[in-house]
Amino acid sequence: MQLQKFFIKTSFFVALSLPVVITSCDKDDDSVPASNTITDLVVADANFSTLEAAVVKANLAATLSGTGPFTVFAPDDAAFTASGITPAALNSLTQPQVQSILLYHALNAKVTAATVPAGPNAKVTTASGDSVFVTKNSSGVFVNGVKVTQADINADNGVIHKIGRVLTPPTGNIVETAVAAGLDSLVKAVTRATTAPGGDATLAGTLGTATLTVFAPTNAAFTQLLTALSLTNINEIPVATLLAVLRYHVVGGRAFSSDLANGSLTMLAGGSTTINLTNGDGGGPTIKGNGNGTATSNITAANIICRNGVVHVIDRVLVP
Repeated sequence: MQLQKFFIKTSFFVALSLPVVITSCDKDDDSVPASNTITDLVVADANFSTLEAAVVKANLAATLSGTGPFTVFAPDDAAFTASGITPAALNSLTQPQVQSILLYHALNAKVTAATVPAGPNAKVTTASGDSVFVTKNSSGVFVNGVKVTQADINADNGVIHKIGRVLTPPTGNIVETAVAAGLDSLVKAVTRATTAPGGDATLAGTLGTATLTVFAPTNAAFTQLLTALSLTNINEIPVATLLAVLRYHVVGGRAFSSDLANGSLTMLAGGSTTINLTNGDGGGPTIKGNGNGTATSNITAANIICRNGVVHVIDRVLVP
């Protein structure tokens, strides 16, 4: 891929490139045209200090000063903070890890806001070889459900779009992502519903291969459900009931937070839930099952991208 090949060719010069960018404004040489590359813009913007540190650690400063053209979806400092990535957390990552994250934010072409595919969720290949999903509608431009907060910051070698969160590359399918996220109770429930007599032997396979969106209850949410049912273990829930409940957490296709709207949401296995984008903790979004009465479930973590879909973490099990 273009960006990766350029990185290989120029990595030797990275140590020199950024200091030149930082100090070039001190030189009084009118014969040298001012440089306005993506790297220059990142360095010049005080709100990109964490991104700048990431670019340096990933040895991509020279790459993003190259001819391009490139498009970079650029998280500012507030976006890193909102994503739970502090400078210390960034420093704890290896160079390949940071490089993988940054390349996932870059495209090997100049794509302005006007030329973003309408979608919804049009698949676009990134410089890392993974895919992001972009949508353009009356509410703005979104990538993996994350809104572009400032579009079309033009550079000599491409364009920057500021975004409100850090994009995280997918690391596995929905089931593997649930395991990695520590959603042990959900994994246990899926395993039992797949393997127990009377279960659905295709359930885990479907969750691992079909393109789906899953509202994934936390471990505490399952504990809350067991208490309400006067049970102590997921294995005590009748398999038919468990299957019905699990299927009620699944939507067909990719439904990022940018695709959700106030009102009814039809679930893949039938029935509907109710979405409210502003009545949760801190004014955040909620989802409520028909059997939950007045108790809503907060969507506590949204837009966790998987190889085959999207996961939104919720704090209450949805009851059909």
